[in-house]
Amino acid sequence: MHRPPSILFLIPYFGTWPFWMPLFLESCRHNPDIQWLMFSDCDQLDNLPANVCIEPTNWVEYCQLVSQRLGINFAPSSPYKLCDLKPALGFIHADRLEGFDFWAFGDIDLIYGNLREYFTEARLARYHLLSTHERRVAGHLCLIRNTARERGLFQHIKDWCERFADNEHYALDEGAFSRVFLWRKNLPDPLFKFLGNFNPKRRRSEFAEAFSTPNGCIKWHDGSEDFPLQWRWHQGRLTNDRDGDRAFPYFHFVCWKRNEWQEVPKPSFEQVKNLALKQQWAIDAAGFH
Repeated sequence: MHRPPSILFLIPYFGTWPFWMPLFLESCRHNPDIQWLMFSDCDQLDNLPANVCIEPTNWVEYCQLVSQRLGINFAPSSPYKLCDLKPALGFIHADRLEGFDFWAFGDIDLIYGNLREYFTEARLARYHLLSTHERRVAGHLCLIRNTARERGLFQHIKDWCERFADNEHYALDEGAFSRVFLWRKNLPDPLFKFLGNFNPKRRRSEFAEAFSTPNGCIKWHDGSEDFPLQWRWHQGRLTNDRDGDRAFPYFHFVCWKRNEWQEVPKPSFEQVKNLALKQQWAIDAAGFH
């Protein structure tokens, strides 16, 4: 029986679950043939999707595991440092990847649409790394083929040992890791693409803009800054008020989270759990509805 390439997301998360977590999980549930493995000290959640495993651990234990697997002293003061670690998660958790064709890293301040519709079998067969941004590795969602070579790609980051061990956050997932694949990314398109032909890591990778993070520094697909005002999730399908029936693989709402939502009262966890049961909701500058 034919099966599509298997995918496992690796996401460590420590602290307190965000209020939208039930909606994030519901969007995972509607991608049943993709798996999520999370490492967390947050409260246990009920009604967990069958394809999501949350493994209890604490921050000290997780830092010890990272230190052991990478051979460094990893003891940052804040879990935010885990962003730097994303490119190494496949190496750190190689023992959990047996049988999977791809592993992925990402964030939880997003809602998934139909991921398989976007990451088609043809694309997964062709590429070893798939980023949803055109000119950088997307820290909020990136797929990497599960081979020893690809799991070790992070070791091409300049001074990775020292920078992983440093308490400072360097945004290595989107900065230094991107430079492993994309040389001179600020060059004009023709020169940028020509130079990429000489980098085998670039040739094995797909950097395609999925238009998942509106209201940021990337213009919309028509070249304008006329971004959607509302996103709509309905039983696993993600659309918006601007692009008709066009479906998107996910919506990363980081810009609203950082800006407009700071002024909006946050709903309770119970309210969001009830909303998740409705199987359709809208997301806009005022929150979830």
